[in-house]
Amino acid sequence: MNTDSSLEPKKDYFAPMHTAEHILNQTMVRLFGCARSKTNHIEKNKSKCDYFLPSAPTEEQLREVEDMVNDVISRQLPVTAEELPRDVAEKSVDLSSLPPSAGDTVRLVRVGTYDVCPCIGKHVQNTREIGRFKLISWDYQNGRLRVRFKLENPSGDTL
Repeated sequence: MNTDSSLEPKKDYFAPMHTAEHILNQTMVRLFGCARSKTNHIEKNKSKCDYFLPSAPTEEQLREVEDMVNDVISRQLPVTAEELPRDVAEKSVDLSSLPPSAGDTVRLVRVGTYDVCPCIGKHVQNTREIGRFKLISWDYQNGRLRVRFKLENPSGDTL
């Protein structure tokens, strides 16, 4: 990970949970073709993300999401950050959710080659630091899927 002090995170998220959210977002994009979650609440004990889908996914599909997220975590991928000029970053990632006031430099966070997105939050340095991802509940209403999740250590205890 780059140690340039200008790359220090500005949001005080629980790093393992926030990194898991990045992996979950990319998994949802890959499986359902939806946008990344723009409405979420990331906390140490449990978190939630909203996704907009044309129909409710099945329980089997959501268990596949959980399995895929855990597979990515188990790969022990490096998590890195770099700052790029906005005009360079927008050639490789969607910056539409960033306001113009975000400035001319964008911090991109990469989870191996699995995910890259602009972010100002804290992250682990390697996915091995995350623990096991567990979907704890979900509901679907009016095109919005809300998933709630937590992280467990290998013994099954919540981190």
